[in-house]
Amino acid sequence: MKFVSTIVGIVLFILFFGFALKNTQEVDLHFFLQYELRGPLVLMLLAFFVAGAALGILALTPTVFRQRREKWLNKITIQSLQSAAGTGTPAAPTPDAVAVAVVPVVPPRH
Repeated sequence: MKFVSTIVGIVLFILFFGFALKNTQEVDLHFFLQYELRGPLVLMLLAFFVAGAALGILALTPTVFRQRREKWLNKITIQSLQSAAGTGTPAAPTPDAVAVAVVPVVPPRH
């Protein structure tokens, strides 16, 4: 599986590198208040991709923290209910009957 993922990574790198080589022309990016930014197209695309990924991570941050807090509160609730019920931590299940074969170990004779 590692070999397949390495091959896929190499192929994607070659494709993206070819894309970058094909898109080196200069572009103008016009902002408000007569502000203008000039640079290669591939760098503009990369910058906006990185900015979008960063904004996506920032947008998910409150949800992640809320879920962690809820998980922590649920864990505390479970522990308090278990201690109130007197069960404590749940023990591992034990089988009803276990057949154990005792085989004597005899050293080999030479």
